[in-house]
Amino acid sequence: MDVREFVKPEMTPNIPQLSPGDTVRLSLKTVEGNRERIQHFQGVVIGMRKGVDGGSFTVRRVSYGIGVERTFPFQSPSVHNVDVLRHGKVRRAKLYYMRRLSAKRARLKERREKATRQAVPQEEAQPSE
Repeated sequence: MDVREFVKPEMTPNIPQLSPGDTVRLSLKTVEGNRERIQHFQGVVIGMRKGVDGGSFTVRRVSYGIGVERTFPFQSPSVHNVDVLRHGKVRRAKLYYMRRLSAKRARLKERREKATRQAVPQEEAQPSE
């Protein structure tokens, strides 16, 4: 028997395919008293964890000179929406080295998408009359 047979994680449909280095903007449902509102959190994905329970991802941002990291489960009902703003070019699965970098050194280059070139049909040369 495997645990995966009993646990069927349901991914939140509002979370797109993420990878470390992506700059994301999360919309979170926040309950304050009897009111509910949407709060935004923008940062860089520095790590992802996959597992039987669906996994989670960690987002880091620097707010007023202090680094703030939050970990969100993929199945979290409080995550309302996730927008990927940039795809960073990284060569590591965990970007924990970003914790000791500051300002300009903490910036990541943007990953260029591979453009698929389509064959353009060339018109056959018509002999001139």
